[in-house]
Amino acid sequence: MKKYNFNAGPSMLPRVVIENTAKQILDFNGSGLSLMEISHRAKDFQPVVDEAVALIKELLDIPEGYSVIFLGGGASLQFMQIPANFLIKKAGYVNSGTWAKKAMKEAKHFGETVEVASSATDNYTHLPHHYEIPSDLDYLHITTNNTIFGTEIRKEIDSPVPLIADMSSDIMSRPVDVSKYTAIYAGAQKNLAMAGVTVVIVKDDMLGKAPRELPTMIDYRTHVEKGSMFNTPPVVPIYSLLETMRWVKEQGGVKEMDRRAHERAEVLYAEIDRNRLFRGTVDAQDRSLMNICFVMNDEYKDLEKPFLDFVVSQGMVGVKGHRSVGGFRASCYNAQTMEGVNALVKCMKEFEANH
Repeated sequence: MKKYNFNAGPSMLPRVVIENTAKQILDFNGSGLSLMEISHRAKDFQPVVDEAVALIKELLDIPEGYSVIFLGGGASLQFMQIPANFLIKKAGYVNSGTWAKKAMKEAKHFGETVEVASSATDNYTHLPHHYEIPSDLDYLHITTNNTIFGTEIRKEIDSPVPLIADMSSDIMSRPVDVSKYTAIYAGAQKNLAMAGVTVVIVKDDMLGKAPRELPTMIDYRTHVEKGSMFNTPPVVPIYSLLETMRWVKEQGGVKEMDRRAHERAEVLYAEIDRNRLFRGTVDAQDRSLMNICFVMNDEYKDLEKPFLDFVVSQGMVGVKGHRSVGGFRASCYNAQTMEGVNALVKCMKEFEANH
């Protein structure tokens, strides 16, 4: 039976990325050695890093004055590393979901942190809107896509202070005006690569201003100066990132990824809104194109487990909602296909007809 992967992360990758990475794991560039066992300083690996950086800059149209670095530790480490490098006196955070809240918690270790806006009282069923950004902030931190609750910011906000974004789950899914940001960070395991590498885009002239002595590994300047080679980088994830960036470019770049994201989401949300068994969980204007969350209507709550059992039997993987909220979640990152979306919609229609 064919499987359709809706996992929220680690998530679906383009098949060609998996196959090409697997080939290099067996024999890297005809060296007779596995990609998993070569030195990161081998002459054949530096071009991998260089091309990956160049493609990220090209695809996102990153202007001069920004560096792209590859780090470990996931976005969760960045929750700490961002304020360590950029918080001088006071930072502002938009609390739009679980991960935004976690980022704000870590920032408090480094200085005053204010919650500029929040949708927590409404259980994150919408994005915060119409809030005022204090002009005395060192930076404003936003989370552009909320994987657990299914909301997303798909247009750049205008900020009077430096803007920093966690784009872990929607980077490369749309064009981004990088010039509006001091830093962008993203765990790779959604739209970029297999898990194990984090991409950080930083504005060079904003580094080194924090009033604290930073441990060497935490200072972004360390990794910018060494081209992500200060210590052994995650070699295989970086290679899979390179293959993914090649795929995105071949498919037509981020504009094409954006078009496909809208196409997938429109079909799936239309079925959620039509089907009498289900309802969406967030305000329509704030719906994520990456993580499509929905639940059973109250009168059909007892059908939740039977529906999950049914979709699993039909080859759907990862449709169960996050453990903290329940319900269902269909993650539609760049590698997701219309075939997969249509297969899930077919399951929803069949289940409705049977119940």
